[in-house]
Amino acid sequence: MGGNWRSRRIEAEFWRTIIVESIPHTMRLLTSIPALVAGLLLSTASFAQSSAPIPVAIVGLEHGHIAGFLPQFPKQHEFELVGIVEADKALATRYQNQFHLDPSLFYSTMDAMVAAKHPKALLVYTPVGEHRRVIEQAAQYGLSVMVEKPLTLSVADALAIRKVANQHHIQVLVNYETTWYASNKAVYDQINEGKLGDVRKVVVHDGHEGPAEIGVQPEFLKWLTDPAENGAGALYDFGCYGADLMTWWLHGKAPIAVTAVAQTDKPGTYSRVDDDATIILQYPTTQAVLMPSWNWTFGRKDSEVYGTKGYAITVGLNRMRVRYRGDKEESEATVEPLAPPQDGSLHYLAAVLNGTLKPDGDLTSLDTNMIVVQILDAARESARTGRTVKLKPLPQE
Repeated sequence: MGGNWRSRRIEAEFWRTIIVESIPHTMRLLTSIPALVAGLLLSTASFAQSSAPIPVAIVGLEHGHIAGFLPQFPKQHEFELVGIVEADKALATRYQNQFHLDPSLFYSTMDAMVAAKHPKALLVYTPVGEHRRVIEQAAQYGLSVMVEKPLTLSVADALAIRKVANQHHIQVLVNYETTWYASNKAVYDQINEGKLGDVRKVVVHDGHEGPAEIGVQPEFLKWLTDPAENGAGALYDFGCYGADLMTWWLHGKAPIAVTAVAQTDKPGTYSRVDDDATIILQYPTTQAVLMPSWNWTFGRKDSEVYGTKGYAITVGLNRMRVRYRGDKEESEATVEPLAPPQDGSLHYLAAVLNGTLKPDGDLTSLDTNMIVVQILDAARESARTGRTVKLKPLPQE
């Protein structure tokens, strides 16, 4: 009996200790519940805020690619279109009616639009000759910019753009259709993985039947055929694609020399600019032949990359033909689609603005496109003079 009594006493003491000592912990838990709930609500609010659409504005409607872009905009959720800047009222009205846009979106000046709508970035669809002016103005507001290809018309303009971008800590990005081709990324991977060996020769075909022939909008055709606004004709309009790809595939290397010829096969249509060009880029151990043209029988954007171990030929958006040393014949494959945010301009821009992607040396980045402009500027000079242009390294700030 005594043993039972002692056992019950020990058991009672054990449970008393457990209960008494747990009271402060229980009270702290109960008192912390409101804080936990508040924290949960705050986290939810922060997530909702971070996932809210980014306000963005369009500057210019003269670049005809805007007509293909606007229908896609409502299908995405990363951006909210808050403004459109277009000084030409007739052009603005035409787009407003065609795409059923709210009249309150339209402004005649960037200053008025920014003051009223406070965008975080600009999508620029002006003539290329206006890119520098728009970027310099955007920089004053701290607004990052994505322009349609190419970046600008001259090395002097490119250097000015880079300077203002660095001074005001903004992103300047360049959108190319071929940036979002999975086939081009597949070639990049083939090079990096060593499957092609050392790249020796590249041939890039870009262009179509001609802007007049395919029926681009009149305001688009007007500046495409104006050397002051487009830089040249097909040489700039489509030469930029190959220059962009080469710079990326060769990891930011600039050529040591550029040789180009340009001619006008349809002077009745293109009296002031070339409609066909060939650009040869010379690197220490590689040559590239860029073939921009407004005289192709059909639209094309394809490339051939030849290395010491094999070759890869892109076929449209997502196919590639390859043959390696020892293969008796080539094979064709459908390549993997690009993964977000590398699969489209808006996904890419959102990732850059959110800080989850750094545009360092890729197809869209400013540093890559500085070299693209250097190539185009030299090609234009070479075509004008009939001489090869030796390139010097771009000055560093």
